[in-house]
Amino acid sequence: MQIGDLSDRSGVSRDALRLYERRGLIRADRKANGYRDFPKETEAVVGLIRLAQALGFSLREISELVGGNQAEMDAEAVADLLRAKLAEIDDKVARLLQLRGMLEARLANVCPLGLGGRARVS
Repeated sequence: MQIGDLSDRSGVSRDALRLYERRGLIRADRKANGYRDFPKETEAVVGLIRLAQALGFSLREISELVGGNQAEMDAEAVADLLRAKLAEIDDKVARLLQLRGMLEARLANVCPLGLGGRARVS
C-alpha cells in the first residue's frame, strides 16, 4: 500500500506517516521506483498509534510499546506503561482538584453572596 493510500484509509497525514516511519513505529519496503510499500496491517498499527496518542501517550512511549516488532507487544511492558500513565493521570487530577479548591476559595472571598460590585483582590 502506498503512502497516499495509507493516508486516505487511516486519516493520518503523509507527513505524520513519514514521522512514524522515522521513529520506527511503522515500516515500509521500498519499490524499485523508491516509493514506500506499506504492508496491509500497517493501517491497524497506525490506528493503535492514534488511539495511544489520544490517551496521552507520547510517540516515545508508543515506540517503547511497539519496539522492534509491530506484530507482537510484550504484555507486561504494555501493562507497566498503562499503569504509569494511570499514575500520571491521577497526579494531574490531584493537582487540578487542588487548584479548583484554591479558585473556589478565592471566588468565595471575591463574591461571598454572589452580589455584583467591585472586588478587592488580596
